[in-house]
Amino acid sequence: MTTARPSFDWQRAALWSVLLLFAIFFLTPMYVMLTTSLKDMAQVREGNLLSLPSSPSFDAWLKAWSQACTGIDCGGLKPFFLNSILMVVPAVLVSTTLGAINGYIFSKWRFRGSELMFALMLFGVFMPMQVVLLPMSQILGWLGIASSIWGLVLVHVIAGLASTTLFFRNYYVGLPDELIKAAMLDGAGFWRIFWRIVLPLSTPILVVTLIWQFTNIWNDFLYGVVFSGSNSKPVTVGLNNLANTSSAVKEYNVDMAAAMIAALPTLFVYIVAGKYFVRGLTAGAVKG
Repeated sequence: MTTARPSFDWQRAALWSVLLLFAIFFLTPMYVMLTTSLKDMAQVREGNLLSLPSSPSFDAWLKAWSQACTGIDCGGLKPFFLNSILMVVPAVLVSTTLGAINGYIFSKWRFRGSELMFALMLFGVFMPMQVVLLPMSQILGWLGIASSIWGLVLVHVIAGLASTTLFFRNYYVGLPDELIKAAMLDGAGFWRIFWRIVLPLSTPILVVTLIWQFTNIWNDFLYGVVFSGSNSKPVTVGLNNLANTSSAVKEYNVDMAAAMIAALPTLFVYIVAGKYFVRGLTAGAVKG
């Protein structure tokens, strides 16, 4: 008795072929950036974009980090990179914390007018960033933190508050109200319920929000170029200045290395925590 061989699954093969083509399409620019950054200028001029470096070198990376000119300053991307770290860490932590508290209030401690207040806050998700440039600059001036890293932190906290509130509110709606009521019967108050019950159940949405905020703030260019000063420019502004600085010989390998350096933190975050980001989304981060 012979067993029939399984038939070839054309649908699965077609699906994998399409996915592979999309993966190649989206990863090709990164491949070009990485390979070009590892070449010297002789290889860049003589080869083609898709060729591998004959003798890989990190000289372009070192120059982009500490020697490349960004306008009249030739200190590389290092100071801009450090500015971004000083800006991103507090902005992400504060906006996430405030979003968690807001989401907790709007979902479990509703009050008269809370639905209207939440609807008004959602306007911030769809509002164009350009609309707030002038009033925000005036507010930063009144507070005395214009053109500073702390001014950028405040701008990003305010800009991200609508999104973080939406994420946490939609997630907390799915938590059983009985948990809150039982804790209240046991004498727990607002903050104790939040810290002891709600927050420990928030790991999926915390990961989503942290990654979302980190990526948005790190990659932001508009707020960085408008609200920063000479000593507080983030890495995106430094990368733009480096790429647009005129020189006798355009060093494409240095430009590509600088772009890779600016992208490394977000790439690292998605590689390390990407699966948790997807799990958090499916756990209720974007459910209505």
